[in-house]
Amino acid sequence: MGCCESSCLTETHPEKEQHHHQNAPLNQQTTTGDSDQGGGAAVGGATPAFSEFSLSDLKAATNNFSSDYIVSESGEKAPNLVYKGRLQNRRWIAEEASGVGKLRHRRLANLIGYCCDGDERLLVAEYMPNDTLAKHLFHWENQTIEWAMRLRVALSIAEALEYCSTKGHRLYHDLNAYRVLFDEDGDPRLSCFGLMKNSRDGKSYSTNLAYTPPEYLRNGRVTPESVIFSFGTVLLDLLSGKHIPPSHALDMIRGKNILLLMDSHLEGKFSTEEATVVVGLASECLQYEPRERPNLQKLVETLEPLQTKPDVPSYVMLGIPKQEEAPPTPQHPLSPMGEACQRMDLTAIHQILVMTHYRDDEGTNELSFQEWTQQMRDMLEARKRGDFAFRDKDFKTAIDCYSQFIDVGTMVSPTVYARRSLCHLLCDQPDAALRDAMQAQCVYPDWPTAFYMQAAALAKLNMDKDAADMLNEAAGLEEKRQRR
Repeated sequence: MGCCESSCLTETHPEKEQHHHQNAPLNQQTTTGDSDQGGGAAVGGATPAFSEFSLSDLKAATNNFSSDYIVSESGEKAPNLVYKGRLQNRRWIAEEASGVGKLRHRRLANLIGYCCDGDERLLVAEYMPNDTLAKHLFHWENQTIEWAMRLRVALSIAEALEYCSTKGHRLYHDLNAYRVLFDEDGDPRLSCFGLMKNSRDGKSYSTNLAYTPPEYLRNGRVTPESVIFSFGTVLLDLLSGKHIPPSHALDMIRGKNILLLMDSHLEGKFSTEEATVVVGLASECLQYEPRERPNLQKLVETLEPLQTKPDVPSYVMLGIPKQEEAPPTPQHPLSPMGEACQRMDLTAIHQILVMTHYRDDEGTNELSFQEWTQQMRDMLEARKRGDFAFRDKDFKTAIDCYSQFIDVGTMVSPTVYARRSLCHLLCDQPDAALRDAMQAQCVYPDWPTAFYMQAAALAKLNMDKDAADMLNEAAGLEEKRQRR
């Protein structure tokens, strides 16, 4: 899962003090609705569309905001907590109360949703498991970042900023090494949370004044040129491996003491020519007059030719293990239903559901005499026709009949949802199958069959690791049931 001691989101945000995971109203200026991948989809597949989650979704994802799920916390008067968690599609996520944006780019740690439930204001973001640039530069344990990787990080930040600018987000507040995160492949991503003004007292910089753009000190406003200045400070971090004041670095540059500026931990393993280019670019970014600083396009154009190891994976250059993608071995013995789901034997699943009939529905419905109306009889007749069609493998008819039963809504049946889920799988409709299996779980939260059917649907959607996790949960529930 990656190291959890670092945070995707370390800054302080405004929030209501009575709720530790809550924030001010969503900033609508940051919700662009853009789905542009900006030169490539997010690593590991497309990022989910920006959407709304209920508070119960997020409570379930984080085990009711358990302290065990906290990734980081910051702030004093109004503590700001970041949690990791699993959504219903089993993705690991990080969530934080803050403004919201809908940008999509492979160089950004993308936001995937929000929650606006009562007084709660929460954001849901992709979880970046491999720490921050600050951790790898300043607090490394095994190895420092090699030179080629530092150049990759610099270009990635520039590309992210240029993309944001083209989408109308020209301001990025408090750009620093803590805003740069590394994903499961070790690729650098820029946090989206710097795209909005987000501190209680209106300040946009949390860093020492020595690192703050001079124009911000004069008028308290962030401009696009201020972002370039902050980018220059990150270049200094990458060059020196330390967080040194820009004024001190500029004095060294003017005195042509470039080698003294370079990180000694690199042990001279860098190109002097490339370092000279980066030092020159940092010097331009840190100019006192905003108009004398380069634009984002020049940053990208200057850094692109310096990429000398495009085919070497980032995780190799960072010296971190590749995230394991193989499905985990089940921790519990599998029942015949579990084994059928594991090997995706839909015929065997069908036979088991036919044999089980409605045995597990007992207790899910308690109907009064008055509810046995003609409508009820019609509804049960629809279910009966669905059962005949299901038994005879007429799955499309079964879907129609079971849908008539479900749509009336007087009676709920987890078995009907499980059966319709299998019908959807056999009709090559895995999304609908997953929805039905999840509905079965809602009706009967501890029913192993509901989890098994989710596992089968997730496998059909090629979410193998998630399917294996769900299969293991189902087997665990079945084991508990047998012990009882």
